[in-house]
Amino acid sequence: MYIKDYSRRLGAIFFCFLLLLSLLIGRLFYIQFFKYAYLKNLADKQHNLFVELEPRRGTIFDRRLRPQAINIAVDSLYAVPKDIKNKEEIIAKLAALLKLDYAYLKNRIYRDKSFIWIARKISNEQVSQIKALDCKGLGFIKESKRCYPNGYLASQLMGFVGMDNVGLEGVELLYDSDLKGQSGWAVFLRDARQKKIDLSQGLVLPKDGYSLVLTIDEVIQYIAERELDNIYKTYHAKQGTIIVIDPHTGEILALANKPSFDLNDAAKADPEARRDHAVCDLFEPGSVFKIVTAAAALEEGKVTEEEKFFCENGSYRMASHVLHDHRPHGWLTFREVIQQSSNIGTSKVAQKLGPSILYKYIKLFGFGSTLGVDLPGEIPGMAKPPRFWSSTSIGAVPMGQEVGVTALQLAAAISVVANGGLLMKPYIAREIQDKYGETIKDFSPELINKVISLDTAQRLKEILVGVTETGTGKLAAIEGVRVAGKTGTAQKLEANGAYSHNKFVASFIGFAPADDPLIAVCVILDSPHPYYFGGVVCAPAFKKVATDVLKYLEVMPLEKPHFKENLVADAAR
Repeated sequence: MYIKDYSRRLGAIFFCFLLLLSLLIGRLFYIQFFKYAYLKNLADKQHNLFVELEPRRGTIFDRRLRPQAINIAVDSLYAVPKDIKNKEEIIAKLAALLKLDYAYLKNRIYRDKSFIWIARKISNEQVSQIKALDCKGLGFIKESKRCYPNGYLASQLMGFVGMDNVGLEGVELLYDSDLKGQSGWAVFLRDARQKKIDLSQGLVLPKDGYSLVLTIDEVIQYIAERELDNIYKTYHAKQGTIIVIDPHTGEILALANKPSFDLNDAAKADPEARRDHAVCDLFEPGSVFKIVTAAAALEEGKVTEEEKFFCENGSYRMASHVLHDHRPHGWLTFREVIQQSSNIGTSKVAQKLGPSILYKYIKLFGFGSTLGVDLPGEIPGMAKPPRFWSSTSIGAVPMGQEVGVTALQLAAAISVVANGGLLMKPYIAREIQDKYGETIKDFSPELINKVISLDTAQRLKEILVGVTETGTGKLAAIEGVRVAGKTGTAQKLEANGAYSHNKFVASFIGFAPADDPLIAVCVILDSPHPYYFGGVVCAPAFKKVATDVLKYLEVMPLEKPHFKENLVADAAR
């Protein structure tokens, strides 16, 4: 009986062990074939550290290879929340050091995560202060930060990047794909305590971004910004723009806007300051637009320089509208009509042309269409076809009313007269280089279309020289250099659609030297006061910009020793 009971007990124990073994084998089978992928992934996360390797964003240079945008190494703060013991104390100290909201930090440090960003790209002083806390659970990772050594210089043109070095505005945005490069990655082993072991499981090196060489010249940009800042403040303007362009190629040598902002603190800038008014805003140009009417009349053979027009002593009725000149004129030659900026004389010239021919030349000069400049946000302006004109449009359009233009379009238009009749595409990027300075892609001058003949351009050029010698633009004249240009003073529209009597856009467009133009300059000032005439407000700024640029380019004699070196030094500051 005892042996029988013993055998039965032994069989039961054996059966239990067999059942347990079967369950273990089944569990192992389940883990091996059904949970393998999940557990392997979990193990990889615990023992392998994946690190993204950030590429170096390409440098942006001016045309003489002076850096305008570079990268510097900075620290970013992260936390491992589970390793932070005295959380409330650390949150309070970090809030004071980083100027961050207490609730924001508390939300992040109390999260159940093994890694979380606290603050990106902080200052060296803040890094030192946080390291002094000697807090386990806080760490730093080196990152790259975009830096603009010239601060405010060409701010709207340059644009800026976001926290992750992605272009958000200006050329930083438009050429982001070339500048940003490609990220790499590395996988490192970690021990059971999650500490990194310097053993790499895999590595793909990042590909640095290409560098961008611009057409702008840092010194010419500085000259334009300096003079714009002067008239912007002196005449209490709402905004202003100065563009300097090579009339033969379309290369933009300087593009300045006011108000502006510090590129190194773009996040705090007012949206209006970040706006590139030179390409994004339209306005009625006023009398600077008369170069289109004059060019069309000469090209079509409708007038000669000495043909006379009666300017009605300053008051001329057209349909239901009375047209006025800024001061009364009797008989004027066509040359004098443009030089004295007579609205009445210009409207009579336009009547000889007719709406369809005038509109043809408006389009040939590039108005009402985008010019294709490599800057984001360019608008086409406004140029209505003749079928939408009213009975008074033939008097308004020729003198720059009922049309909307951009500052860049005006710079391109005056370049047509300067270069002999060609509309060139304005552009800002000269070439793209690799890190060794080898050219990957270059950008060449591009012809949009031929507008007028060389003979017409030469005849109109002489008329515009007269504007600065005996006409409305005498304050733009430069001693020893022949200058061609045109003044403009345009009434702004009120909310009710009527023209304002106290809000104006002042302008001057011109080029120098007139006989062999090197630069074309456009100066625009919105709502200047108490003075608002283009010949008074903008012409002197043109003179100062053109004078200093020609001296810098060594076309004019330098009156002061080391003039060029001083300009370069000032621009660098």
